[in-house]
Amino acid sequence: MTTKAGAPGAAHRPARWVRTRLRANPAAALLTAALAFVTVLLTVAVPRVTDRGADAALRDYVRHKGIHATSLHFSDKARPTDTAADLDALDRQLVARVGAKVALSPSVMAHGAVTGPVEMYNPGYRRVSHSAPPRLSLVHLAGLADRVTLTDGSLPGPAAPGAPMPVMVSSTAAEAIGMKVGDVVDNGSTGPDSRRTSVVTGLFRVDDPLDPFWTGIGCPDRPCLNIDIEHGNWLGATGFVDSGSLGALTAWSPSVQAFWRLSVDPAPLRADRLERTRADLLPFLSGPNAVDLAAETGRVGLRTVSTLPEVLTGAAERYRAAMALSAIGPAGVAGVAVVVLCLAAALGTDRRAAELHLLRARGASRGGVLLRLLGEGAVTVLPAAALGAVLALVLLPTPRWGLAVTAGLAATLLALLAFPARAALLRSRPRPAGRWRRAIGEVALLAVTAVAVAEVRRRGVGHTGPGVDPLLVGAPLLLAVAGGLLLARIEPVVIGRLAALVGRGRGLVGFLGLARAARDGTGRRRPSALPLLALLIAVTATGFGATLLHSVDAGRLRAARIATGGDVAVSVPGYATLTAPFLQAVGELPEARSATAVRVDPDARFVGAGPNDYTKVTLVVAEPTAYAEIARTLGAGGFDPAKLAAAPGGPDTPVPALFSRDLAARLAAGAPTLHLSTASELRTTVAGIVTATPAVPAPELPFVVVPSGPAVERLPELGRWNEWLAVGDGLDPERIRSLLLERGLVEPTGLDKLIAEEAEAAGRGSHGLPPAYRVGSSREYAAQLADDPLQQAAGRLFWYAAPASAGFAVLAVLLTLLRAAPGRAAVLARLRTMGLRPRQGLALIVAESLPRTLVAALGGGLVAALAALLLGPAFDVSTLVGVKAGQALDPAVLPVLWPTAGLALVACLGVVLETLVAGRRQIATELRAGES
Repeated sequence: MTTKAGAPGAAHRPARWVRTRLRANPAAALLTAALAFVTVLLTVAVPRVTDRGADAALRDYVRHKGIHATSLHFSDKARPTDTAADLDALDRQLVARVGAKVALSPSVMAHGAVTGPVEMYNPGYRRVSHSAPPRLSLVHLAGLADRVTLTDGSLPGPAAPGAPMPVMVSSTAAEAIGMKVGDVVDNGSTGPDSRRTSVVTGLFRVDDPLDPFWTGIGCPDRPCLNIDIEHGNWLGATGFVDSGSLGALTAWSPSVQAFWRLSVDPAPLRADRLERTRADLLPFLSGPNAVDLAAETGRVGLRTVSTLPEVLTGAAERYRAAMALSAIGPAGVAGVAVVVLCLAAALGTDRRAAELHLLRARGASRGGVLLRLLGEGAVTVLPAAALGAVLALVLLPTPRWGLAVTAGLAATLLALLAFPARAALLRSRPRPAGRWRRAIGEVALLAVTAVAVAEVRRRGVGHTGPGVDPLLVGAPLLLAVAGGLLLARIEPVVIGRLAALVGRGRGLVGFLGLARAARDGTGRRRPSALPLLALLIAVTATGFGATLLHSVDAGRLRAARIATGGDVAVSVPGYATLTAPFLQAVGELPEARSATAVRVDPDARFVGAGPNDYTKVTLVVAEPTAYAEIARTLGAGGFDPAKLAAAPGGPDTPVPALFSRDLAARLAAGAPTLHLSTASELRTTVAGIVTATPAVPAPELPFVVVPSGPAVERLPELGRWNEWLAVGDGLDPERIRSLLLERGLVEPTGLDKLIAEEAEAAGRGSHGLPPAYRVGSSREYAAQLADDPLQQAAGRLFWYAAPASAGFAVLAVLLTLLRAAPGRAAVLARLRTMGLRPRQGLALIVAESLPRTLVAALGGGLVAALAALLLGPAFDVSTLVGVKAGQALDPAVLPVLWPTAGLALVACLGVVLETLVAGRRQIATELRAGES
């Protein structure tokens, strides 16, 4: 060995392989790193986005159930020896035990003791019914002083033996009942010679009546109207006593219950730990642990009730149903990403095939070459993948990371090993593949797809496992792969025939482009199926997801219209009727395509022969023509209005009626007589049987629909309309509410007035209307159903997946163009020497590339429609709709057409841009091949 000057010297040190290769083609290294970065970023981000959406939906779901449903309620009969300190100590003990399992919300926890209601016999106190005096419930509540403000008098002190029980009541309740500070309240006798009394020491105002803390603690801020048919209606008030009166309270009332309410904090709840959380709560409710808890606390009678386990079970079912439907989009992204990585590996192998064969010819072992290729990949892929994973983990924080990291590792390994694995398949002497090998594989895949589709249709989307149903997610992708393989078989034949037809004409560009498209552009007779698969999977997943969301929107709107009774529905309380000025005003609304006033009596009955032989039904009195149009529009029991036509008659003449299907058996015995809630009778005859009707949203309730004309003629009281239904695209519920406030209100009297006042004090009115007046809008109800974080998370996941799939699909098309670029440039260069103009050369590239892109997009749209048609009956989108709708996928043209056309347009734009940017340069480079 000699040095550079020719003198003997040290041996030459060869350059490092990885550094040399990266310097030789830095653009390829950067593209590989970018592809790995994007793939791993998306792979790690999707589980994180799913987890964040599921957790937010769970917390919102639990929070909306209210404090009572999401708390553990402990209770025991109060003992004469109990003190406030004893209740506080037990509260701390329960908080320690329960808080070790689940997080608690201290701000809404409560404990104390409460008595049953006792009468107040003072002569001046207000009575709703003459025989029913107002009643008083006494409560000891820990922490009361921090939540109320004294407005008159003084705070109650400890009860003295033999003296009246000191209490304070809300100023609102005192004013309604007639109580004053200093009143000694006569609470009845406790024995033959003793009277039970209490004294009002002060009045207070609740600082925040809407604070969830007050849930379930009587009526602290107002009087409560209690409807009691047996003993008479009465007003109730809640009085609060001092903590020192707790022992005396057990002597004052025979029924005193000590209670502890431990409210679970929904903020730390996690969707992946619902079963564990439920399992942690159940031992407090029943079983040996509940018995041990009672023994440890020294209160053998301690009982625990809670509906929180049922709430968590419902949340888990919602989570499983929603995730099963929303995982299809991310699965499509994963499928397209795998195809793109395989295409990138094929492109790299084609470009370096000669180099790899040369290395093998010079003695390099297969393992040594693969290790060097693996080293190249490690330098480019691993840093980019690590950066993408870290970025996703940091930008999308969530407590769990296992699935995201596992998915990221899988994507990293695929990106790292795809090129070495593809290079390992290169052979110095190509061996012909078996003639039937590919056909057998394709037939096997078709069989698996058929079995998967049949199984999904057989059992539906129900999945009892904890995770996402792989069969449900895989069935649309299997259909896409099977469609891609079939299309790969059909496409060359179709494009070849099309090339032959075009070749009969005078132009050359179209024929050459189609002929090269039929041969893959690289000289192979059968084009690669990978580009087709990428586009097909992307279009199928996007089209199927769009169909799913379209079905959800349509099902939500239909459910909202059925629940409302139309596009707008007006109802009034039982004491009121719709006034003539209001009906005239809404009848003049031009937006109402069809509208009618309705009389609904939910307490009508068909009475049989026996004393208890009756069937409660809902009577609907409506004008047949308009009501039939509303029913037809809603798809709820459409009928021919001619069926309800009746000739004039007397009171005994039967009125034609539509009956719900479940009344068919009773109707077999002649014309039934309907007994109304007003004690009147109406004879009916069967004119038809329907399964639903707009005025009765609940499908399980039996109903009868009679025409207004004959019914009012026989019973004029049936003309007191209490509902108004309308359908029309432009109906404004706010305008109708204004009309109802101006022209439709009826002032209540008597008990109805008390009920209305109590409801108004409780804040039960809505949209500025008095309580029990309602203007329902299907549009507003649909928006309310859609305002669900779980539905929104599923929709966002799809809309995130759609552009990701489109991006990978376009990248697959571009990689295919790059793979065929050398051969195409050589052909174009030769054609240029024969007189082909530059513009014709670019047109040739477009003619070669676009047909396969358009065919793949069209095939994907057809497969998406086929997937919706085959798998649609197995789907129930009730979870995403928001109510039990039983709505399956509804195959439609537009939901599939838009994503298909969009992806085709984006892919075609990519082809044209690549042609304009790189095509001219490739031709010029090929023509200068001999230059130094």
